Amino acid sequence: MAKKHQKHAKIARPDLGTFGRNEYAILGTPCGEIKKLAKQISEGLASQHKIAYVDADHKSADDASSLDGSSLQYGNHLEYVDKIDFHRFDQMGELTPFDYKRKFADQDLILVNGNHFEGQKQILVIDSRKSLEKKLHKLTNVALILFQIEEVEAPDYIQTHLFDFDNIPQLSIDDTHGIHAFLQREMKLSAPNIKGLVLAGGQSTRMMRDKSEINYFGKSQKDFMFDLLTKTTDEAYYSVRADQLTNGTSNQIADTFTGLGPYGAILSAFRSDPNAAWLVTACDQPFLTKETLALLTSKRNPSKIATAFYNPETDFPEPLITLWEPKAYGHLLHYLSLGYSCPRKVLINEDIEMIHLDDASVLKNVNTPEEYNEALKILG
Repeated sequence: MAKKHQKHAKIARPDLGTFGRNEYAILGTPCGEIKKLAKQISEGLASQHKIAYVDADHKSADDASSLDGSSLQYGNHLEYVDKIDFHRFDQMGELTPFDYKRKFADQDLILVNGNHFEGQKQILVIDSRKSLEKKLHKLTNVALILFQIEEVEAPDYIQTHLFDFDNIPQLSIDDTHGIHAFLQREMKLSAPNIKGLVLAGGQSTRMMRDKSEINYFGKSQKDFMFDLLTKTTDEAYYSVRADQLTNGTSNQIADTFTGLGPYGAILSAFRSDPNAAWLVTACDQPFLTKETLALLTSKRNPSKIATAFYNPETDFPEPLITLWEPKAYGHLLHYLSLGYSCPRKVLINEDIEMIHLDDASVLKNVNTPEEYNEALKILG
């Protein structure tokens, strides 16, 4: 029997909604009420999370005055204005679903006016002023039900449509604290799991032998690092070259971005699972300890693209013991498209969480025979 032709490569896709991760469409009440609720949520959570709001203003579609003072009225397709305290981009033309996902990639929480757009999850407001009887198809994953102050019961058609109605959390719309607590809890529960990656596919040209096979602690250094990551993360993997793959071994990720060194290994890990955060370590760091890795994960900030240690020896973040969040994937690909393949450059120029160590010597790499002999003395 002939094998069915596969038109497109099977690539793992990130778990995104219409705009991005952690996306909630608010619907069931007039637009003004939705905007008011979104404002209250942002005021309570914006100090800890990056929050976006999505709305539509159809009134200005045919109003030429809406472009007053903008270069778009003269034919420009894009205008950027540095507003000192914030930046504003105005753009002509259509946006595709892919454009939305790129623009909202860094947001921790996306609140959507559900009267105009659909969202991955929904916050349903029970409000007799706004019937949803003809829009039940939008209620695909209701996470929270809010009652307007004067409302005491949801309409029968809502309860019939939502088979698990009684199990969905229900609050009064003026219970600001309860709404904030619900969203905080949801974001914590949806935080990406952490996978570990040992970089074991290097050529070790300076050491003149395979660094990953050096034995400092009774086993190869790559296995020692793998064991540390197994204790620190949800699941650990070896990053290897394609020619290093071992048949029947599931904890290996072959480098599919060849010729880019560690940068390609990190991208390959995200290609295999774009929904996980990746704690990446080199195999030539014998001074790393379980406590150091545990400190990194405990200081993790999922709102940033990465959490990294400050290395005083270089005066920069240390890229080869870094916890990269899923949102880093797009940034890494973007820098590659601009001709850069240095993970440190990404860390320097993007929004990251930086950790300062009392003793940064644990970050030291061992790359040459001389450094190896010195490491043996230090390790005893």
